Amino acid sequence: MPRRQHALLLVFTATVFTSATLLFLVQPMFGKMVLPLLGGTPAVWNTSMLFFQAMLLAGYLYAHLATRGLGVQKQARVHVVLLAVSLLALPIGVGQGWQPPREASPIPWLLLLLTVSIGLPFFVLSSSGPMLQRWFASTSHPDAENPYFLYAASNLGSMVALLGYPLLLEPHLRLVQQSWVWTGGYGALVALTVGCAWLLWREPAGAPHQLAASASGTGTISNARRVRWVLLALLPSSLLLGVTQFLSLDIAAIPLLWVVPLALYLLTFTIVFARKPGLLHVAMVRLQPVVVLPLAILMFWNQSMSITVLFPLHLLAFFVTTMVCHGELSRDRPPAADLTEFYLWISVGGVLGGIFNVLIAPAIFDRVIEYPLAIALACMLRPALARGARSARSRVLDLLLPLAFGLALLWLGRAVNTAEWSYGEGTTAVLSAVIAIVGLQFASYPIRFGLAVGALLLAGGLTKQSQGEVLIRERTFFGTHRVVRDAARMHHRFVHGSTLHGAQARDPAERRRPLTYYQREGPFGRVFEGLQRPPGERRVAVVGLGTGTAACYAAPGDEWTFYEIDPAVERIARNPRYFTFLQDCAPDARVVLGDARLSLADAPDHHYDLIVLDAFSSDAIPVHLMTREALALYLSKLREGGAIAFHISNRYLDLEPVLAALVRDAGLVGMIGRTAPLSAEQRASLITFSRWVVVGRQAEDLLGMGRGSLWPLIEE
Repeated sequence: MPRRQHALLLVFTATVFTSATLLFLVQPMFGKMVLPLLGGTPAVWNTSMLFFQAMLLAGYLYAHLATRGLGVQKQARVHVVLLAVSLLALPIGVGQGWQPPREASPIPWLLLLLTVSIGLPFFVLSSSGPMLQRWFASTSHPDAENPYFLYAASNLGSMVALLGYPLLLEPHLRLVQQSWVWTGGYGALVALTVGCAWLLWREPAGAPHQLAASASGTGTISNARRVRWVLLALLPSSLLLGVTQFLSLDIAAIPLLWVVPLALYLLTFTIVFARKPGLLHVAMVRLQPVVVLPLAILMFWNQSMSITVLFPLHLLAFFVTTMVCHGELSRDRPPAADLTEFYLWISVGGVLGGIFNVLIAPAIFDRVIEYPLAIALACMLRPALARGARSARSRVLDLLLPLAFGLALLWLGRAVNTAEWSYGEGTTAVLSAVIAIVGLQFASYPIRFGLAVGALLLAGGLTKQSQGEVLIRERTFFGTHRVVRDAARMHHRFVHGSTLHGAQARDPAERRRPLTYYQREGPFGRVFEGLQRPPGERRVAVVGLGTGTAACYAAPGDEWTFYEIDPAVERIARNPRYFTFLQDCAPDARVVLGDARLSLADAPDHHYDLIVLDAFSSDAIPVHLMTREALALYLSKLREGGAIAFHISNRYLDLEPVLAALVRDAGLVGMIGRTAPLSAEQRASLITFSRWVVVGRQAEDLLGMGRGSLWPLIEE
């Protein structure tokens, strides 16, 4: 290959790689900048992702229209000017004075912030992938007829950014330094893009590839084909947001957790647009039912499992299903002349998936349905394994068999949830095996299999919600809430996502009794027994309102402040139809809406005797509330002799070592409080197991809070 061809390949590949790296570095970096303003809810990332997808669509549309309308030579000149203008928007960052609304939805505010802060550079970067491939297709390079390999280089750069940010940049550089590093990289990209344009301008006029690439497309793309491209891109996009929300909301609200699903999403593009992905695609199509059915069965039973099982299972099903959809896209890719239109429709699908998950689903669904719905629909788009013409009878069975399957599952789920029989793990395993075997019989027929998976997920969702009368169900930016009255009408339970966040007895004589993890006999009750300042003189801050159960510990003369990020939670806690803890126990308690770290920063220094951290998103604990910086903030607001209580109960993560390391690092003292074994009577009255970590400046601050095996000290 001549030196000029080597130079072409090297410069274009480096430019595409650099552009993608910058594009996906700015996403976690700016997400970290926004995190303190809106907290760790997965809706922050999903909304940001919608913005990124919309800007990607705008960039692809610009690349498509400009190269078609101006030709690549003139368009390259326009793009160089646009690059120069975009330098004026650097360095990126959140400007002074940006504060989210306290009462209204923060989605419009966040979208505006993203547009103002990173809109222009992100738009330029978004256009680079398809535009540079179109430029390369106009050169005399031997691979110009099939420039799709550059798409693999683009996705490789994206993955390097997503993995490199949490491993290299984020731990070692402050946000301001990260912004300047990114600005330097953007300057390098400008130079590389100018180099690509210069090589393009030096191409001899009338070269065969140049003439082919400047053609206005083949004119053979049907509307049905375009719709199929959109659907094959839409469902993986929806799945990406759905699996991210599930993992973040129900398992662990860890900053940058979304990097893992997004990296897998990009990896699928890298693999399927490699030069010979055919055999792997066939393997993924056959593997899909084997990984999707166990996930659907697990969701049907709604069983808690180890995080080491749940994470891989959800991510594997997501990866394989996305591989199938993107593999079908790759199989149907058009010639280079239609390259930018192909990418444009893929981007349209990505944006529509984001719009559905972020804007439409929360408005039309009062619970998270979009994730299982996307799984089922994606299964319906898999290629058929059954060969030959389909009879009318077979097509009717595509509907009737999943319907019968779903009705049987609905009966099974209701029987189990209403305790019509007793069953153990062995029975569950046998039933699961039967469900899997039946489901696998449908795998050769996409419509039949997708509807069967949908029936399995729907039956599980309907039966697990049937335990009691739902008094209210509400979905907000921060999660889903429902208040449930049990069949005996003895208790109201507040459920956030899939997790119990508080309960109250309906008997007037029992209404002031704290239940769930706030019971007086448990660790939280011992914390109040051991506070240095006597009742009537205490100032207490509680991060996370829930039902307001903690207010049962208030005494006349105490000052109580709750910090709550979700206005819907306050509305539910203050409505006497549902809960009366605030009304009965602490009618003068203040509720401060907004992210707790920001709101606490406005509180007077050395003010509180006790700060309680109990801010959950479903079963996930926002980990950004348990950092060195957060602990330093809490200490600055704590009186001498005061204590900080962290509630760390959850189904999946062991946070005791995390808090213990934090306590040792700060030179503080701490104890770990655990609930004593519960009797059947206690569990029936909604007393639940809980774990707490209590922190003070010195050992004397924690005297009287607990001792013995249930209250181990955090050793030096």
